Amino acid sequence: MIMETWNGTYQLENELAWQPAGEGVVRQIMGYDGQLMIVKVKFAKGAVGAQHKHYHSQATYVASGKFELNIGGEVKVLGAGDGYYVAPDQLHGCVCLEEGILIDTFSPHRADFIG
Repeated sequence: MIMETWNGTYQLENELAWQPAGEGVVRQIMGYDGQLMIVKVKFAKGAVGAQHKHYHSQATYVASGKFELNIGGEVKVLGAGDGYYVAPDQLHGCVCLEEGILIDTFSPHRADFIG
């Protein structure tokens, strides 16, 4: 299978599919190349982003809602306008306290998200 190295210059929200990403969680791949990826992740209240880790660097912006984050065992509640960083191979996850959207960025891109 040949994977695209980028998904184009413009990504229009109404033309992008939402992909299931867990119970009460869906994501849109907004843009990527081999070095960078941006992903919009929508959570229903009570949805869980299960604890996991990956070799990618991750920086996330909380666009809306409220989330309880657990990053490397440190727990904090973040709301709209906040952000966080996850180092490579650091265990992390979240619980959505109020319906919301996270904007995840990854470097390098998450090849496992591209179907």
